[in-house]
Amino acid sequence: LITLYHLIFIVKIKNNMTICILGNGLTALTLAKALTKQNIYVDVLYNIKHSNIDKIRTIGISKSNIEFLNKNVININKLLWKLNIIEIYSDNLKKEKLIHFEKHNNQIFSTVKNYKLYQLLFNDLSKNKYFKSKLVNPKNLSFIKKYDLIINCDSLNFLTKKFFNNKLVKKYNSNAYTTIITHEKIKNDVAVQIFTKRGPLAFLPISNTQTSIVYSIPNNLSVSKENIEKLIRDQNIKYRIKNIKKINNFELRFLNLKIYYHKNILAFGDLLHKIHPLAGQGFNMTIRDIKIFLDIIKKKLEVGLPIDKSVSIEFQEAVKHKNLIFSNGIDFIHEFFNIERKIKSNFLSKTVKKISNYKSINNIFTKIADRGIFF
Repeated sequence: LITLYHLIFIVKIKNNMTICILGNGLTALTLAKALTKQNIYVDVLYNIKHSNIDKIRTIGISKSNIEFLNKNVININKLLWKLNIIEIYSDNLKKEKLIHFEKHNNQIFSTVKNYKLYQLLFNDLSKNKYFKSKLVNPKNLSFIKKYDLIINCDSLNFLTKKFFNNKLVKKYNSNAYTTIITHEKIKNDVAVQIFTKRGPLAFLPISNTQTSIVYSIPNNLSVSKENIEKLIRDQNIKYRIKNIKKINNFELRFLNLKIYYHKNILAFGDLLHKIHPLAGQGFNMTIRDIKIFLDIIKKKLEVGLPIDKSVSIEFQEAVKHKNLIFSNGIDFIHEFFNIERKIKSNFLSKTVKKISNYKSINNIFTKIADRGIFF
């Protein structure tokens, strides 16, 4: 009898539970879909329509994160371009290979076009009975008081500026230039990162005829977008390029939020952390956050506990130290090769090449890239 009452109480909590998400970007929709899959009602409140999504931007997703998304969010296999090998080079060793990641010809990483993943989530949620979205005034969010838990994924509303300003910030004084090259058809399953004399350059395949480019260049070099095209062609080591699409750019910053929540409002996604794109780990960190957040939600529902500000407290305790260590690790990699670029020496590259030849160390690097620092 007690067990029956307990089960009725849990069902009542699930039926009455509505979580509010502020913002309607990729992180917000991914989180919304994960929650609705647990039969939790989600209200997404936003102030900017994403009508013109950047069709140039691509994201990398690790194998373990793909498995999580497929099981707990939405199946994305049709969107993926699977990569079996990751290679890292350095200009200082005349483009000799520093590190080679390969896992017995199995997928170790995949790329996906940002807008395609967004559209998949948006179309699915539009037909979901647990999901509602509404355009709101960012200056008047007084009505959110009715929610027990609010997840803030919006950097522009007043809540972000008022409650989530205590953060560690580092400006790289660099811009990331992104584009897509179209080239002759090849077997295109190898991601390449080159630490050039101007900054890290990534070639990320998205099909057998197209490859995404991310080139991070310090501002003091003051290159034009026309120069970027020439630099990409000069650094290209295997593609017969037919066309280079429009080049976009954005400022690079390192960020870690010190306090993740204010009362029942939890910051999420880019509000928590931003890292250098050289390792393609930005969205992967967010997916790992969603995984832990979802585990906390599930455990509370299992025992009939309310979904309120206690979720935010547990979430911060579970992930803050992991995010700080991992993001600083990415920053260390950037500074490591940045120092070498400045001193014009190949000693550091030679050291990395020697260390990476040890199979056990190479396996550790592969696991960290896949699962994070605490795999």
